[in-house]
This record gives sequence, structure tokens and C-alpha cells, in this order.
Amino acid sequence: MLIRSRRAGRLWGPLAASCAALIFAASFSAGAAAQTVRPETVASGLEHPWAVAFLPGNRFLVTERPGRMRIVNAQGRLGEPLQGVPRVAAGGQGGLLDLVLDSAFASNRTLYFCFSEPGSGGNSTALARARLAADDTRLEDVRVIFSGKPKVASSMHFGCRIVEARDGTLFLTTGERNSRKEDAQTLDNHHGKVIHIQKDGTPARDNPFLDRAGALPEIWSYGHRNAQGATLSPDGVFWMNEHGPQGGDEINVPQAGRNYGWPVITFGENYGGGRIGEGISERAGMEQPLHQWTPSMAPSGMAFLTSERYGAGWRGNLFVGALKFRYLSRLEIANGKVVREHKLLQDVGRVRDVRQGPDGLLYLLTDEGNGKLVRVVPQ
Repeated sequence: MLIRSRRAGRLWGPLAASCAALIFAASFSAGAAAQTVRPETVASGLEHPWAVAFLPGNRFLVTERPGRMRIVNAQGRLGEPLQGVPRVAAGGQGGLLDLVLDSAFASNRTLYFCFSEPGSGGNSTALARARLAADDTRLEDVRVIFSGKPKVASSMHFGCRIVEARDGTLFLTTGERNSRKEDAQTLDNHHGKVIHIQKDGTPARDNPFLDRAGALPEIWSYGHRNAQGATLSPDGVFWMNEHGPQGGDEINVPQAGRNYGWPVITFGENYGGGRIGEGISERAGMEQPLHQWTPSMAPSGMAFLTSERYGAGWRGNLFVGALKFRYLSRLEIANGKVVREHKLLQDVGRVRDVRQGPDGLLYLLTDEGNGKLVRVVPQ
């Protein structure tokens, strides 16, 4: 049994020593479990790739943070950058970021992508809709359907993960822009929020703040820091992860209208040490994370595995990329809780995106100057 103080996040009580031993043993065994899969490079030479989607014909559509979108063919050859991508505020953490295909892509060739949008006052997270041309060379009918407010002069914390829900609405995560962290606690801006909109950009009909004066109607949940991973669970529920500061990376399952606490509560601390605010990790009216990592592993892309390509025991597991520690995390889920973590493919690279492909295998992107598209192959 692991006993943890909510306020300090430290082990306590007479079981601490035995718990530590169990944790060490579990970690050792998880390392051995990592030998059940191996990385297979599909393509290399990508410049800080951020997101991958799967096109017909065993091809891939990939975004590169400097502002390019490319098709990678089945043999791993990189195509020329697509025309029609709007100008992005490239620099720091900003640029061309997430990408998803519409659920009806096979018939409408529609896709959605988010990026750091330049404008008066700085930049903000924006979400665009476009159509991939029939000759696969350009984006057509590009239209920004959401533009975060306000724009600020910052190159940090854009969030920017997109998920299409089963009802056809879109979830989008936004960061609190680092220097504006207090904005995450107020509803008159889009910083540090989960945004929930319809495909034309109008607020989703079940949003919790549609009729609240002073609140922006696109907001679904708030009190988030910088969410760079999001997915749907096998039962259709929206899950996300978010970066803590120094410690306190989180997995959350955002509910309508709920406050997830940043920067009032956190399991982390300031970079270099020192408490954030009152240095507390819980407060009435603020949600606790479903799972948290201390020290930070810098989570990014995430996906649930629905296939049995790696054996029946991995089906339903949640996979999360670690940017800082350069591995793929396999999380066992039981009754809506994380019960065990296994660290796979250690030192595979800064894992930016994780997706399950049409073949049932997992695919990763490594966020580096010579980034790779990697297929996770069972031994």
C-alpha cells in the first residue's frame, strides 16, 4: 500500500520503507517488460515533428513545428511541404502543432490542425479546418474556427491537442502561456482551458458556461497548465495530460465546468525550488488529478490501445510519451485508475506524439531536429 500526503506529496508512516522497496521492484520489473517491443524507424529527417495522422494507402500526414505539413509514403519517403498552411508564430514551443483527420475523412477529406497564431498583441492557440486537395499537394478552404483570446507576447505553453468526440464535437487544450498562469482560474480568457466547440467553431451545445455573464462560451473546464496530450478512452471519454512545473505532471479526465486547480494547487514547485502560491496540493472545489508524476516526465502524446497486437494484456492500456526522460509509458488502468506503470523503449527519443495506427500498432514521433516516425513492433 502506498501512503502519500496530499499536501506534501511525500511518503509517510510506518509502511514507507516497504512501499519504497515495492516501488523499486516494480520499476525493475517494468524495465524488463520493455524488452517485449522494439522501435522500427519508418521515416527520419523530420524537423521537430509534432503530430501524425494516418492516410489511406499506408501513408502518414505529419506536422513539423516550424510550419510545415508533409505526407510520408509507405516506404518512409518525405513529400514536399503542402501548400496552403497558414503562417505560424514559430519559435520556442510555438509553431504548427496538433493534427487530426475528420471522422468522415474518407468522404470529405477534411482535417483539423492547431497552431500558434500570430496577431495583434502577440500570438495565441488557434484551431483551423481545411480540406486536403485531391492531388495531395495543398490544403484548400483553410478556415480558422477558433482563435484564443487574448493574444500575448510569449513563445510558451500553447497546449494544442485536438480530439474529436463521438458526437462530432471537438475538444482543444490550451496552455496558460506561462507568464499568465493566473488566467487559468478566470473564465474571461482562453488560457489554461479545455475548449469544446462544434465543427463550425460555435460553442458546443452542452458547454457549462454558455449563459454565465463574463465567461467565454467555448470553455469546457479550467485550471489547467499546459496540456500536450489528449485522447478518447475506449468508452468515448475525453482524457488529457498536462505538464506540471517542477514535478506534478498530471493525467485528468476533465468534466464540464470543473476547476483543475492550477496554479492554486499543484504537486510541483517552482523551477529551482520554492513553493508555488501557498504550496498546497488540494483545496475544496478543485479537482485532484487521476494520476501525477513527481519528478516530472514531461508528458505529451497519449493513446489508448484497443487492439491485441501486443497481446490481450495490453489492450485497454494507456500509452503516454515522455519528453524529458525519452521513453514510452505504458499505464495499466483498472476501475478508472492508474494501477501500474511500465517504462518502454527507454531513450527512444523525446516522444512527442503517440497514436494507434489502422494496423493496430502504436506509432511515435520524436521531437528533435532530426525527428523520426517510429513504429512500435512486438518482439
